[in-house]
Amino acid sequence: MKPEERLICALDFENAAQAKEMVEYLEGIVNFFKIGIVLFAASGPEIVKWLLDRGKKVFLDLKFHDIPETVEKAVAQVSALGVSFLTIHGNAQIIKNAVRGRGSTTLKLLAVTVLTSLDAADLKDLGFPCSVDQLVLYRAKKAVEYGCDGVVAAGREAGLLRRELGSRPLIVTPGIRPSGRPEKTETDLHKRAVTPKEAISAGADYLVVGRPIIKAPDPRRAAAEIIAQINGAQFPKD
Repeated sequence: MKPEERLICALDFENAAQAKEMVEYLEGIVNFFKIGIVLFAASGPEIVKWLLDRGKKVFLDLKFHDIPETVEKAVAQVSALGVSFLTIHGNAQIIKNAVRGRGSTTLKLLAVTVLTSLDAADLKDLGFPCSVDQLVLYRAKKAVEYGCDGVVAAGREAGLLRRELGSRPLIVTPGIRPSGRPEKTETDLHKRAVTPKEAISAGADYLVVGRPIIKAPDPRRAAAEIIAQINGAQFPKD
């Protein structure tokens, strides 16, 4: 896989017009884009179709979590759109139904492990008597066992997942902060952030990057710099 193919730009905007402007500005640099719950709530499938019509790849990050039958039907709807990735969240039956809803389409299902905005103290607050590593690994193992194509996990756990799960599952990593920039700011909610090189070297297949690109003075230059850092990493499967 080429370095530029590993970058997914998160379109973290509140309306479709801003998202479209960014996609057009990044033409020739970024071809894979993530749509989260805010933008999808604002524009629905229209923004998805707009991207696909322009030959872009789409990661729909909606984290479906409901009763199994509802998730299955929702996944079936998404699979008909033609997006590449979709996030789901839940126990064995929810994941199995999601896989059934995907059917024979090319849609890749990604299970959420532990959000990058959480740390050990947050897990304790949620009632999980274990470490972040333990919960991430447990959820990742189960997700793959139940039929998921991969997981969403922080770069700090990517190496652990590669060692334990091998090369097959996709690892998609958010919370990426380019080297040479402050890892944490007052508005940065990612508690387990890593650099592009660290994430790829640990075993992440794809990197999801939002603010460091879309809030940069020059988003094209910012994206190109991240791709250069990806290119400087040695992916374990290569």
